[in-house]
Amino acid sequence: MAEAAFRSTRTPRGDTIRPFLALLPSASHSFPRSLNPGRRCLVGASASLEPLEPPLPPVQTLLTPSPTVAATFLRRGELVAFPTETVYGLGADALDPEAVRRIFEAKGRPGDNPLIVHVAHPAQVDALAAECPPAARALMEAFFPGPLTLVLPRHPAVPAVVSGGLETIGVRMPDHALARAFLEACGRPVAAPSANRSGRPSPTTWEAVHEDLAGRIACILQGGPTQAGLESTVVDVTGPIPLVLRAGVVTPEQLRQVVPAVRLARTGPELARSPGTRYRHYAPHAPVHLIDTPSEVPADPEAAYIGLLPVPAGPAPALSVVCADVQDYAHRLFDFFRRCDARGVSAIYCQRVPPDGLGLALMDRLQRAAAR
Repeated sequence: MAEAAFRSTRTPRGDTIRPFLALLPSASHSFPRSLNPGRRCLVGASASLEPLEPPLPPVQTLLTPSPTVAATFLRRGELVAFPTETVYGLGADALDPEAVRRIFEAKGRPGDNPLIVHVAHPAQVDALAAECPPAARALMEAFFPGPLTLVLPRHPAVPAVVSGGLETIGVRMPDHALARAFLEACGRPVAAPSANRSGRPSPTTWEAVHEDLAGRIACILQGGPTQAGLESTVVDVTGPIPLVLRAGVVTPEQLRQVVPAVRLARTGPELARSPGTRYRHYAPHAPVHLIDTPSEVPADPEAAYIGLLPVPAGPAPALSVVCADVQDYAHRLFDFFRRCDARGVSAIYCQRVPPDGLGLALMDRLQRAAAR
């Protein structure tokens, strides 16, 4: 294995990472533990009230384009960030409760916020779910692999920490070549939320993952920018009526073409079964303002704007992004938020879109980002 295939990064303390070859198991070396195994995070209602602090001690973070190398870390109980078609995920062995707890610690994630388990093959779902109803089978046939997560009854073999203590589990099969190669190499289901610090915009590039989690996780699998830019759609199929808990890339209209009974869950306890539905999410540092037309953007050279129409002539914002359509808007949103953070803008103005099709998911992310 050529050393040139790997890059090193630095911990927050500035220590240079050893080359990957020095990390291979030998008489004198072993793989580093990504987090302190003595620390724990609580699972249950009280965990949502307690930030997972103090800060973790810095660890070495390897950057690699190799799914085989990245999988080696995960199989040894480490955390690995990896690309999917939606956003980058932060993965751990879903059947290793200690490894899964490290996800919550690395992100500062509330312990009652469930994770999504990623699989390489549809057949793996049967080992994770206590049952798989006909509606779930139909949706899997239509959308696996793809950006759809199904919430099913959790199999007793799956640790409760994966689901934030709930009796359900979210499962999906990514439609991304590098993610699939990684999952195949892991040889086990991988629990993975988005690979960012909790509350921050989801990462759509490996550089964004590095910005948030370098020194907190063992490895980042380097892929290109993600294709969709928004997270998966989450559908609860545990009841008689399938419910969309989180809008995403697969639209309600597409779901109803397969299962006409699908409905949107606006409120209710069912929403707790999906990530991204209860806590503040996707937020940049500057306040986000939702507007109907770009004429509402003030003449502020320190502000930023994103939308479907250009800002009228006049003093230009510090950052202005005009998207070709709603799909382009969704693809660029989280990267735009991170660019705003890098520029230190004073305020962010986002044009609303009609809440149908992909616009439903886009408006969900905009509204959550704007919540204070």
